[in-house]
Amino acid sequence: MNFFSLFKRSILYKIKKKINIDIDNVNKETLDELFHHYGSDKANIFKKTNSQGHGFSKFYTQNLDKLKDKEIKILEVGSFAGASAAAFAKYFKNSSIYCFDVNISNFIFSSKNIHVYGLDINNIKKLKKTLEKINIQTSSNYFDIIIDDGSHYLSDILFGFKNLFKYVRKGGLYIIEDFMHPNYYDYNKNIDHMLVDQLLKNLKDKKKFVSKIISQEDQIYLHNNIKKIENYKGNLEDSDISFIEKI
Repeated sequence: MNFFSLFKRSILYKIKKKINIDIDNVNKETLDELFHHYGSDKANIFKKTNSQGHGFSKFYTQNLDKLKDKEIKILEVGSFAGASAAAFAKYFKNSSIYCFDVNISNFIFSSKNIHVYGLDINNIKKLKKTLEKINIQTSSNYFDIIIDDGSHYLSDILFGFKNLFKYVRKGGLYIIEDFMHPNYYDYNKNIDHMLVDQLLKNLKDKKKFVSKIISQEDQIYLHNNIKKIENYKGNLEDSDISFIEKI
């Protein structure tokens, strides 16, 4: 993604009228209800099409409810219109939500707890600069949760995991949505590389593997810092989500 495209989308984001969720008085108790209300396909029912959504809400609730009342930082990669960010901000009332996306002109929500940045996370220089800007750099100020809901291209999933897992705090979670898309769709398997499900199995089993992206040094770090990997199947044939807990 070139600089001028990102800059143009940033201008469109700034001038776009948004829905302020801090004053919308939504009375929804569960995360699934909030996902549905704001239009996230993480819900059991996807509001836009009135059909089954991915149904990831139950897995988020199961794994994250212990953090509901705590002050936490959540990074979402691939926020699109901001529906799930809005739901997270409402559910985790003491959270700060950071949204990274290559096209923030789609974003339609605003909140004092939601912070939106237009960038391509594969641009390491820009990524590091943005993380420094929001002061994510020390062991006491890492993200509690990082969610990859980006392009679902194999290369982007791998590069995101390689570059961002280190910014998860101890005991925190790195979550990859739709990690099996490269298995199901040829266009998502955009590079010749081991698929994500096999990579996660190797990491779970503490096995080394051949990769042009995840180096041997990276693998040692991951083996030493991953406590648990839990994969779940959602409502749809292509609904898969992985929760990777850091030691």
